[in-house]
Amino acid sequence: MIVTKTMVFVGALIYVFLWVLYAYGDSVLLAPLLIPAVIGVMVALGVALNRYIGVDPHKQHFDDGVDEGEQ
Repeated sequence: MIVTKTMVFVGALIYVFLWVLYAYGDSVLLAPLLIPAVIGVMVALGVALNRYIGVDPHKQHFDDGVDEGEQ
């Protein structure tokens, strides 16, 4: 769990650093930097629309119980 949080934090720092590079004149970075932001907005809007409409999330289709052959 700590590794996951650390990697998310490091990834966010790198993303912010690349935005700073873009702000200081590296205009080639604009398209690759916008892709994660646009995807994030699309996912957030999709989740908000599902909640507004009242669509339930998919239920689990499998059983995590012990297999009969493993007993």
